[in-house]
Amino acid sequence: MFRKLAVLVGLLLVLGLFGAACAPVQAPQVVKETVVVKETVVVKEAAQTPVPAAAASNQKLIWSIEGVNELPGLDPANPQNAQSVLAINLIFGGLVKLDAQLNVVPDGAESWTVSDDGKTYTFKIREGLKFADGTPVTAQDFADSINRALQPETASYGAAFQLQHVVGAGDVAEGKAKEASGIKVVDERTLQITTDDTVPYFLAQLTFPVTFVVPLHFIQEQGNNWTDHAFGTGPFRVKEWQHNQKLILEPNPYYWAGPVGVSEIELPFIQDSETAYQLYRTGDLDIMGSQQNPVPAARVPEVSSSPDFHQVASFAVRYVGFNNRKAPFDNVNVRRAFAMAVDKTTLAEKVLNGAVGPTDRILPPGFPGSQYPIQGLPFDPDMARAELEKAGYGPNNPLPQVTLTYGVEGDNERVATFLQQQWKDNLGVDVVLQPLELATFSKNLDTTYLTPEEGLEFYLSIWGADYPDPQNFISQQLRSDSPNNNGHWEDAQFDELAKKADTFTGSAEERFKLYNQAEQIAVDKVGWLPLFVPRFSVLIKPYVSGIVPTGQGLIVPDWSAVRGRPAQ
Repeated sequence: MFRKLAVLVGLLLVLGLFGAACAPVQAPQVVKETVVVKETVVVKEAAQTPVPAAAASNQKLIWSIEGVNELPGLDPANPQNAQSVLAINLIFGGLVKLDAQLNVVPDGAESWTVSDDGKTYTFKIREGLKFADGTPVTAQDFADSINRALQPETASYGAAFQLQHVVGAGDVAEGKAKEASGIKVVDERTLQITTDDTVPYFLAQLTFPVTFVVPLHFIQEQGNNWTDHAFGTGPFRVKEWQHNQKLILEPNPYYWAGPVGVSEIELPFIQDSETAYQLYRTGDLDIMGSQQNPVPAARVPEVSSSPDFHQVASFAVRYVGFNNRKAPFDNVNVRRAFAMAVDKTTLAEKVLNGAVGPTDRILPPGFPGSQYPIQGLPFDPDMARAELEKAGYGPNNPLPQVTLTYGVEGDNERVATFLQQQWKDNLGVDVVLQPLELATFSKNLDTTYLTPEEGLEFYLSIWGADYPDPQNFISQQLRSDSPNNNGHWEDAQFDELAKKADTFTGSAEERFKLYNQAEQIAVDKVGWLPLFVPRFSVLIKPYVSGIVPTGQGLIVPDWSAVRGRPAQ
């Protein structure tokens, strides 16, 4: 994806908030499922669904946003961290979205077709679609919003990379044009987007916030402070933003899927998970826990038998990244030594109380492409020391002290302390720990990418899926030309395989096998040191209904069915 801050867990992990919703009806209805094939949109009848409940105006939710004291912004063109993405997805919408089964389904576009060559996508905008202020939404609004995200003055962290295959997107990002030539408004309800190549994952990429439609008339009127009262086409709009405290949302009266089941969502900003946990216990929160900041591992044993507690594996990987442009980690043998000196099973089962699953690969289990096996590097201190000796280090020439940097969130301190001791015990290497506030950590990662000689030596980070395709992990993180490759790991054979897979037009099976070959190279040469897959641990009060924990986050299939606590 884009040059994404490493504190982000991907969109897919918060996107579940917006499962396909059905408009409220008075009697059971037949839902039509839209199936998209090249140059054809097939609509077929699916099973009957129960009648959605009427909106409950006296219900509210208090749902913590953890790991931050403030949101960096609510502009979909510039989603700077996972916490912002969660709120953005409550307020805004795009052409398409993902459902609970990771299928691309209609959102602002009710249908679409794809040309025979796989490069031109024609979207039919939903009839009657409106912003939360009642202003009609047209194809021109979508085109203008996407072009705005690309324009240099917007300073988006990721639009240029996320939309790099849209014809003319680069010209807009470089200030050479105001509009991408590949984005065409055919009529008021028809938008056409053309890519420069076949991009098998393009529709899934359109679920990311940089393509969401924004109310440009309101932005022009309000200026830089427009997000204090932000609204879009999503289920909610901003009622009040108490900066450095909380965000309060109210229903969008023009939401295309109909009334929602709560009259208010309160999103307090809570820096650490332990504080959120205590607030949950005292009844001050209805929901606590997220992909980045789950229920604290030390608290899992005391709540694991509670009906409030839910835990599932997530599509994210916590890993150690290395600066490949600075010694000693520019040496593959040093990286392999550090990788084989870590007992991941003990880390997962003892240090983190089974709240995570150890992993030796880039793709999380259950993610598309993960069905093809990878041979991971073993935990073997003897082999680790041998790798260090190959790099020229040993008792007579010890590796100099190195610094591991990490963001202060969740269980990162416990993880970093364990790693520090493992490398001391198994390699004899002194590692200094450098904890940083998340925003500072992100800035340091940016420095590592932009000026690696001044950057971090190595760092503890996390990546979660933006969309369900191995390209989002393999290419977006480790291709040498990717702006997310913070550590500048580079391998020519890996690049060749990943680039081929990125535009492969054959079967998904064959494309995934190409990614699998690339992933094996990245594991062998330690593009990353994968540690564990977080288990999404969340606490939800028993009176809350309509919200379903899954590996991709909290799913809301139908906002009209959501219930919380009685509003005060």
